[in-house]
Amino acid sequence: MVDKPQSGELFGIPYNFERPSVGRMLSSYWRPDEGMLVEKPFGIGYTLNLANWRSWIVLAIAGVLFYHQRHSEESEMLDEDEPVEVIVD
Repeated sequence: MVDKPQSGELFGIPYNFERPSVGRMLSSYWRPDEGMLVEKPFGIGYTLNLANWRSWIVLAIAGVLFYHQRHSEESEMLDEDEPVEVIVD
């Protein structure tokens, strides 16, 4: 039986299924010499490089959108409790 490779590329997308270590996890998310996206330490695809300032902008925008969504859901829940007046002519 042939052993399947634990890491590599498939159709240009990287994958890595080797057992992750703490050092490899930390070093993969902080690469100052690389771009905004880097290969994931475990799994398929790419992840954000936290050493790049553009990644922090993406995280800030995602946080603002998440906060806005949660705030609008809470206000909708409060509005549902009020009675609605319907006028029919």
